[in-house]
Amino acid sequence: MQTGMTRREFLAASAAAGVGLAMAGRLKAEEPMLKTKLKKAVIVGAVKEDELKKLKDAGFDGVETGACGASPEEAAKAREVAEKAGMRIHSVLRGWVDFNSKDPAAVAKSIASVETALRAAQGYGADAVLLVPCRIGGMASPEPWEFKIEFDPKTGHLKQVVDGDNEKFKAYIEAQDWATDSSREAVRKLIPVAEQTKVAIALENVWNNLWVKPDFAKWFIASFESPAVKAYFDIGNHVKYAPPQDWIRAFGPLLAKCHVKDFKLKADGHGGDFCAIRDGSVDWPAVRKALDGVGYNGWMTIEDGRVSLEEQSKRLDLIIQGK
Repeated sequence: MQTGMTRREFLAASAAAGVGLAMAGRLKAEEPMLKTKLKKAVIVGAVKEDELKKLKDAGFDGVETGACGASPEEAAKAREVAEKAGMRIHSVLRGWVDFNSKDPAAVAKSIASVETALRAAQGYGADAVLLVPCRIGGMASPEPWEFKIEFDPKTGHLKQVVDGDNEKFKAYIEAQDWATDSSREAVRKLIPVAEQTKVAIALENVWNNLWVKPDFAKWFIASFESPAVKAYFDIGNHVKYAPPQDWIRAFGPLLAKCHVKDFKLKADGHGGDFCAIRDGSVDWPAVRKALDGVGYNGWMTIEDGRVSLEEQSKRLDLIIQGK
């Protein structure tokens, strides 16, 4: 029996091995090399044991709760329930407040409600409270594709919102400047409580007609010069203004949390509507690459109920994998 290898066999085997290595290298190169780890969550109301079990079974790691008015004691009990289920309450959704109200009593009430949410978050074991500081509307404003924002980097006041004549948008500019000033004043009052509770004030971009471009939104968050104030970025909310990956790169280390939604632009890129995640105009591989690029190791919280829980989980897995 011949135990050695002929020269022809050796060359053939070497060639096959070379092809195999080349194929493996190509496949490896095509796979996203991701350094960051992302965790999966959904939004819930009150924290309930049976609901957490369903979420855990579907592949989720935690939740964001809308029960922002809970006492620290109530929140601590909810934390025990979550931990028993192998889940984490990572964030508290406070949502809209009226920091730009002309009524001082309304502003004070809003500030007090956020303080309550921060203390609840501490009890839940969460590290952020989602806050939308205010909104404006009811006046002429540019279409999303018309914005050409220039602002004063010292005050955040707008110099222009479009190229050319801005007189048509005078009321919008005045409302934007007032919202910037009043929100900065109110959030600054909350920073001591955020520092005490070790819970970040995570300001969300939402359809409030404010800070609608990545560099402008970044300036607003960074202007507080505090690690207690971060950005809560909703991936689907501002597709109409700029690609989500641009927002993520702009926020960089200021990014605290992400909401996962999708938005389908019309063929001309002007307007559209929300849709199930991965069915819209968001370039999810580009988003995942951007998150990796800024070193985001954090939560991806789905804010969409158009498909089943199991399907949401599968689609979010693909996003996290960079696909």
